[in-house]
Amino acid sequence: MTLRIILADDEALARSRLRSLLGDLNTELPVEVVAEAANGGEALARARDTAADVILMDIQMPGMSGLEAARHLTALNQGGKPAPAIIFVTAHDEHAIAAFELRAVDYLLKPVRQVRLKEALSRIRPLPPDTAASLAPRRANFTVLERNRILQVAVADVLYLRAEQRYVTACTREREYLLDESLVKLEEEFADEFLRLHRNCLVARRHLVGFERVEDGGEPAWQALLKDWPEKLPVSRRQLHVVREFRHGAG
Repeated sequence: MTLRIILADDEALARSRLRSLLGDLNTELPVEVVAEAANGGEALARARDTAADVILMDIQMPGMSGLEAARHLTALNQGGKPAPAIIFVTAHDEHAIAAFELRAVDYLLKPVRQVRLKEALSRIRPLPPDTAASLAPRRANFTVLERNRILQVAVADVLYLRAEQRYVTACTREREYLLDESLVKLEEEFADEFLRLHRNCLVARRHLVGFERVEDGGEPAWQALLKDWPEKLPVSRRQLHVVREFRHGAG
């Protein structure tokens, strides 16, 4: 069976060399390069619109790095098929631990030797969709696009997430960031880190210190209190159970 491969490297010469190595392997291990990318963002796009079994990915690329792209790529599930496997191809060995934490199949150092490339590709085995999804690693950062910049915002620094129109605002102690993601999906991904207070708000459990009862138009209501933070977040009536659960846990 032919392995469908995406090449992701910001250097055209590096991609050309990989193509040449793959061509030499074709008699022993049938492969096909189905797409190329010059950075992590392009790698994500190619993975979404191209059926591929594996991505040979550089780590240090302009814009989105290979490691950050891998965090998103491993969570892809295209049309019921498992996300493409990832083999990192880099000139730097200091990222090996991070790469294998992302469940990369292999970590090849440049210049790549043909025997090592063949060995890495030979490890690729299709996984059932449910298995692939279960292997998706938890992100440590949110990726934020601002004009001509790509920023990394640590999940641990976010106090709360609030849905506003088609975006989600991530509030940290320093400032707010806009995420082009669904609040529902974020709740599913970070269920053990964020708690729903309202239909449009998730609060970070690590920053939540308690709840305060207030009067709202003559009716009792509750607000969430965050550590060393002046803003209080309203709790909807539908989510009042979180207050009871908090009190039970504190007791």
